[in-house]
Amino acid sequence: MTQEPTDTLKTISYSGIFLSCFSEYSEKCIHATPEHVLVYLYSGEQLIEDRNKKIVLQAGECAFIRRDHRLKMYKNSKGEELYKGISLTFKRNVLRDFYSKMDKTAIPKNIALTDENVFKLKQTPAIESLFQSLNPYFDNNVKPTEGVTHLKLLEGIYALLNSSELLYPILFDFAEPWKVDILEFLNENYQDELTMEQIASFTGRSLATFKRDFKKISPLTPQKWLIKKRLEVAYFKLKEEGKKVQDVYVEVGFKNPSHFSTAFKKQYGISPTEVGSFLPPY
Repeated sequence: MTQEPTDTLKTISYSGIFLSCFSEYSEKCIHATPEHVLVYLYSGEQLIEDRNKKIVLQAGECAFIRRDHRLKMYKNSKGEELYKGISLTFKRNVLRDFYSKMDKTAIPKNIALTDENVFKLKQTPAIESLFQSLNPYFDNNVKPTEGVTHLKLLEGIYALLNSSELLYPILFDFAEPWKVDILEFLNENYQDELTMEQIASFTGRSLATFKRDFKKISPLTPQKWLIKKRLEVAYFKLKEEGKKVQDVYVEVGFKNPSHFSTAFKKQYGISPTEVGSFLPPY
């Protein structure tokens, strides 16, 4: 695909198939979706950070990411190669329909449900054929029909099942996600820009259940809790680590220094630049 230089990621979406390409050197994003995803790289490089685990994808490689799992991705150009990748999202209704039509006797027996969340898959003819057939759709003038996109998702499921038996119990596990401890999740992810709906989903709750559960653990609203947490971490970084204001406000999740300074002074009674000369407030 010929593309003019741009500073932003360009994504084309067709019913669960997301085609992305861009010319900026590096693009960081937070991956978080309630559905299973298959990622394939045509060119460039993609780094997946899953807590302490790092997976690097090169051109022609792909990875499967489990649903209800949150991680960081870095989409990079490599030399003169622009980043160009694709994601297939497998919704539960598609998987349920696929499973209902399967020959159950052909399903491998006694496959334990692994706790792995990211799988770097071996290159197979089925996977290579699938993604090469999707390459033409990076052209805005070539659009697949709904029927074609649905068939490609089914082809993706077959390719996954053929690549690893471990994916059988994962793809066809239709149970609702387990509830995740809210405070544990927020303490790990306070610096990220997340909506209440996203936090509820990532912790395995409806929005109403999340709000009800949160009231049990804090008198603050979730938004105010996050701001308080960010400011507490910022204070520590400024006072104990001697970091600069222009670095700290970004690290803790604020989008601009003005908002950070206003919120900081409201909570601590001093501006961020004055922290070094004051004792911690009580």
